[in-house]
Amino acid sequence: MRVLLRLLLVIVLVITSTGPASARRKKGHASPPAVHKRSDAEIEAATQLQVFLDRANFSPGKLDGHYSDFTLKALALYRQSRGEPVAPRPSKADTAPDLNGIDVARVGPVFIQYTVTEADLQNIGPLPNGVPEKAKLKRLPYHDAGEEIAEKFHCDEKFLGELNPGKNGGALKPGDQVRVPNVEPFELGAVKDLKPGSEIAPEVANDIPDEPEQKPDATGEPATAAKMSVKVDVKTNMLGVFEGDKIIAAYPVTVGSGARTFTCCRPVQTAQSALSGSR
Repeated sequence: MRVLLRLLLVIVLVITSTGPASARRKKGHASPPAVHKRSDAEIEAATQLQVFLDRANFSPGKLDGHYSDFTLKALALYRQSRGEPVAPRPSKADTAPDLNGIDVARVGPVFIQYTVTEADLQNIGPLPNGVPEKAKLKRLPYHDAGEEIAEKFHCDEKFLGELNPGKNGGALKPGDQVRVPNVEPFELGAVKDLKPGSEIAPEVANDIPDEPEQKPDATGEPATAAKMSVKVDVKTNMLGVFEGDKIIAAYPVTVGSGARTFTCCRPVQTAQSALSGSR
C-alpha cells in the first residue's frame, strides 16, 4: 500500500483488481465495443482537473488522465466545501463533467519536465512477496525509479509510462528527464525523518484564497476555533477532514466495514506521528 503526504493526512490510495476468471469474455461471445482512443487534448483536460483537485486537497486518487469515479467524487466534495450545488454526473463514462464556476485554467502548465536525481534511486530494492516477510522490514522499497517517480508526482505508474513512451521506469538514471503532472512533489525523505510529535507545514500548492480570520464574539474575545474531525465514508471510500461541519479536504481510502469517525485537534501531528518512519 502506497502513501502520499498531504496537508493534513497521508493518503492511502485505492488499489483496484481484475475481476474473476468467470467474468471474462468466453469464446464465441461478441467482441466488446471498440474503446474510444482519446486525443492528447482530452487527456490533458482530464489531468488538468485532477491536478486542480489535488492542489486543493480534494484528492482524486492516483492521477491517471481520466474522469475517474474518485475524480468525480472529489469534485462533488470540493463543490460542497464551497457551498455550491453538486452537478449531476455525466451520462457517459470518462467524459468531462460540468465545471461551471471552477477555474481549472489556472492550472498551467498541466505537465512539467522532471530531472531524475541520485536521491530518486536511493529507495529502490528487492521486495519479498509474502506479507509476513514484508512486515519484518523497516520500510518497503520501490521496485524501480518509475514507481518512485510516479508516487512522487501522485500519478499512476501506467500513466507515467504513457506520458513517457519509450522510457522504461527500470532503466531511468540520474539526469534523465520525464514528463510528469504539475503537482507538489511528495518527498519521501521528509516523512522518513519525522519524529513522534513533529509537524511539517507543507507549502500550499494552490492559490485558493484563505478563509477570513475569525471575528471576535459579543464579549470581544476571539471566537473559539471549530473542532477538527476526520470522517470516513465507507459507502464512497472517501475520507473527509472537517472543521466544524465544513469539509475542508478529502481523500480516497481503502476501508473495511462500519462507520469511522475520529476527532482530533491536531490532525497533521496525529497522522504524521502514526506513520513516522514508514513508507
